[in-house]
Amino acid sequence: MSAGTSIAVVGATGYSGRELAHLLVRHPSVKRPVFFVREGKDAERRVNCVSDLYPELRGRGEAPVLPFSAQAVASSGAPAAFLALPHEVSAEVAPVLLEAGMKVIDLSGAFRFRNPETYADWYRLPPAPAALLGEAVYGLTELYGEQVTGARLVANPGCYPTAAILGLKPLTEAGWIDRARGVVCDAKSGVSGAGKQPKTETHFVEVNENFRAYGVFTHRHTPEVTGHLGLDAGDVMFTTHLLPLERGILATMYVWLAEPREAAEIETLYRSFYAGRRMVRIWPAGQLPELRHVAHTNFCDIGFVLDRDARRLVVVACLDNLGKGAAGQAVQNMNRMFGFEETEGLL
Repeated sequence: MSAGTSIAVVGATGYSGRELAHLLVRHPSVKRPVFFVREGKDAERRVNCVSDLYPELRGRGEAPVLPFSAQAVASSGAPAAFLALPHEVSAEVAPVLLEAGMKVIDLSGAFRFRNPETYADWYRLPPAPAALLGEAVYGLTELYGEQVTGARLVANPGCYPTAAILGLKPLTEAGWIDRARGVVCDAKSGVSGAGKQPKTETHFVEVNENFRAYGVFTHRHTPEVTGHLGLDAGDVMFTTHLLPLERGILATMYVWLAEPREAAEIETLYRSFYAGRRMVRIWPAGQLPELRHVAHTNFCDIGFVLDRDARRLVVVACLDNLGKGAAGQAVQNMNRMFGFEETEGLL
């Protein structure tokens, strides 16, 4: 993809689509994105360009908004497309675009697992074609950046798994965790993580001044977390909570170390593991990040506190669920796929 080339965004009216719009209209290597909306979306008002959808983008170029069909996207002339669609729709659309020679970055869960049975067990949905499941690259560039480069199909990670995996991967890779004692991941998200489709449990009155756990033992992001950390399902207690705020994820992870470690040793491990990965910021030992530190950014901030026994460790990972947890990470993947600087348009 040469500098100044267009790119397609399918699903422009959701929260991730809106975040993509904000990122792409100012991306220096994207001339002008083209946005596609599904039938019935914003049909009550005239929508010709992205600033009709999002008036705050006026003056940043009049990127067109077009009715969606897979064939319309395939014939748009864009060399790549972001799919911000429901899982089952992405599973149908992506093969058409790939057949047309486009690259695809999918923000749903449709291509995140190689095993088709995972979709029946955790998503209660039929899987995408097995050949594409085998081809798709999991788009966590801090771990799989080389595979993302040049890939045709990238499965953007889930927001919760991004925080949990980045927070724990240095420890699991080094074999420092006492797996027999288990791992607890206590994760909390803002309401935008639930998507834009209206639901009773995400209405203002239900969320405001409230705080609750959900999806206990059944959350569909669980196999992402365990699979990419190399942990068995029985090793991890992964529980999600809904925060009464718009955006952000804070994951607090509790582990026992297999043998005593010094705090400086742990900090060195994290800094070495993420050396050169500018979107992950490691905090000094004993200091913990907060949601306000990552809101409206593509950073994942990681901090930890080690108990005086040198065996019990608490790791905190924070990110913006619409940034590093969705649209920002998707742009980071696009940058890798087309040879741009990985942080281009994100800093």
